[in-house]
Amino acid sequence: MRRAIAFLTPFGVSDSPTATTLAWFPLVGAAIGLVVGGVWWIAAKAWVALLAGAVAVIADLAVTGLLHFDGLADAGDGLIAPMSRTRRLEVMADPAIGAFGAITVGAVLLLRWGAFASLRPAPLVVAGLWCASRTSMIAITEFLPYARTAGLVKSFLGADGRQRLLKRGAFVGGVALSAGLVLIGRGLHGLAALGAELLAIALVAAFSRHRLGGYTGDVLGAAGVVGETIGLLILATR
Repeated sequence: MRRAIAFLTPFGVSDSPTATTLAWFPLVGAAIGLVVGGVWWIAAKAWVALLAGAVAVIADLAVTGLLHFDGLADAGDGLIAPMSRTRRLEVMADPAIGAFGAITVGAVLLLRWGAFASLRPAPLVVAGLWCASRTSMIAITEFLPYARTAGLVKSFLGADGRQRLLKRGAFVGGVALSAGLVLIGRGLHGLAALGAELLAIALVAAFSRHRLGGYTGDVLGAAGVVGETIGLLILATR
């Protein structure tokens, strides 16, 4: 679990991930969401909804160390702009952020802020949606090929039979935990948000398969952020 915490947050002792690190993603994701939701709830007690929403967005960026938004920026540059598959991978490996990535990040941040500002604080729902985004990362690594010959994600792959079984069990458990949290937090509306999140993540993964022939670490982060954002938007519907 400590490897998952160190990988998904700025906290903990940094260590190379292993094939079983992914199995802890759902639980760590739920914990991150609970922290973000808790900060949101506290902020709403002190400030108006617009400011509390901004605090929630910033809390998420801080707790995740900008990891997934870095992936979103790289994926925006590599997946959206017209170019060859080889060039896409080169662009996504470049630490510089281009226009497509910057606009993508700006749009997603604006949507997340608007959704938080439009809602009553719901820490359990945020925990459920954040759990589901990390749970979906397990599914993507299981069902899509890795698009690079080398990279950090390689550390998660190559699991033996026992480790693959553990990851699949973590996926099932993560889905169940996500559903339970959103159901307790907002009932059927929460479940609708969760369903929309999972659909959005699946669409991002399919788009990556079409553009790259598989996924990269940036795609995992981008899919999670996009899914969470869609879930929040559905939660904010009247």
